[in-house]
Amino acid sequence: MVAGEALVRLAGQVPSLLAGVGELAFIDIDAKIKEAYGHDKDGIGFAYNGVRGLNHLVATVSSPVCAPVILAGQLRGGNTDSRHGAVALLTEAINLARRCGANGMIVVRADSAFYTGKIIAAIRKAKVCFSITARKTEAVLTAIGGIGEDAWSEIAYRHPILNPETGDLITHAEIAETTHTAFANTTQNPGREVTARLLVRRTPRFKENEQGELFRVWHYHAVFTDTGFDLHIADEYHRGHAIIEQIFADLNDTALAHYPSGRFPANQAWLTLAILTHNLLRTAGHLASVFHAKARTGTLRRHLINIPARLTRTARRTTLRLPANWPWADSWHGLFTTTRTRTT
Repeated sequence: MVAGEALVRLAGQVPSLLAGVGELAFIDIDAKIKEAYGHDKDGIGFAYNGVRGLNHLVATVSSPVCAPVILAGQLRGGNTDSRHGAVALLTEAINLARRCGANGMIVVRADSAFYTGKIIAAIRKAKVCFSITARKTEAVLTAIGGIGEDAWSEIAYRHPILNPETGDLITHAEIAETTHTAFANTTQNPGREVTARLLVRRTPRFKENEQGELFRVWHYHAVFTDTGFDLHIADEYHRGHAIIEQIFADLNDTALAHYPSGRFPANQAWLTLAILTHNLLRTAGHLASVFHAKARTGTLRRHLINIPARLTRTARRTTLRLPANWPWADSWHGLFTTTRTRTT
């Protein structure tokens, strides 16, 4: 709550922090396991990936023209399912995003762990759109199998991605779409049946060789969405969900390098402080320069925080002496002048 209120005020003071969210905002949600040690830590447990630690759930907001900031975060036990508490966190994040100026179209993006009727029902109840990776259930695979060969169109990746099965770099893929009705099992998902678009991207499972191949074998990736974007744009926007991994990397480089306390509430407070610090650093970057507005928090610390400066005093005058020929002097001075003006 404290970090959320601070973000609302930061967005009001520095409009560029969340530039573009008034037209189109992306709310990304994901969970991360952070390894922890010690027998006395509350909530520590083994996760699905075999890591023993604590689990934190985070929601961020961004736009096509601004870097993400963190809306909300929640600490859970290490053996907690990724979806636990997601509905409440998403509801809080959506309301907070609107208070920060996201009054236009909002799209919630998530991976297949959040592909449930309960979560999608909560998203639709909040009157926002969703773009969620679909699990490869029998119904989804049947829908993919019904796509005709003439429906596929080729796309080129701006940055080649690694095929985890072959180790090869993938530079091209094919995409198509169909209509799919999810959660049709009324016993498990009463009243949560949803019909929307199913965007499908396929890449070759095996690398071509000199002998050729009898038929192409594909790896499929499906996205369930109710957005009205063009197929290629909707696919590109969904792939942008990977930006939340940058948030986790930034947090791991700072406060979440470890959870310091053996008490669960203290570690939740630590997570809140980490979120608040991250958003303050992002704001500082926007006040410093265009480059620092999208720089990683580690870069912001090196360029703007951990600087080799010293204070000197002559009579009653205090002087801050900065390094000579320092390349970030203008950016730091702009940040210093702006913050000093706004606080006096």
